[in-house]
Amino acid sequence: MQLSEMHFSEEASRKLSQMKGRTGLTPNILARIGFCLSLENPGLPDPSDYDGTGYVNIKRHVLTGYYDPLFVALIKERCHQDNLPETEIGTQFKAHMNRGVLLLHKKLKSLDGLLLTLPPEMRNGKALADE
Repeated sequence: MQLSEMHFSEEASRKLSQMKGRTGLTPNILARIGFCLSLENPGLPDPSDYDGTGYVNIKRHVLTGYYDPLFVALIKERCHQDNLPETEIGTQFKAHMNRGVLLLHKKLKSLDGLLLTLPPEMRNGKALADE
């Protein structure tokens, strides 16, 4: 994947700023969480829904950090599941990042809202304490 910088859409940029204000989390952390939410969504994101660029641009090494190989593997696997050619990996990465931000924004009203991104059986803390 040749992506060196992620350009978020205007709407996703706005939502990242709002969530940063609500939670204090940086946009790269919020985008990582959103990306995972998007991958979990069975529908295929339409890259044309996220055309254009907003004011949030994040360098890839900041966006994915130490976990870059994991993010690349996740998007490759998702493209494989969706029967998309490898040439679509970069486009789908951007689409999932942007869609994920919008999905996360719907769930996240405060830092406590991150609990809503966990599976129900993990929300009470029992599953985490058992590990």
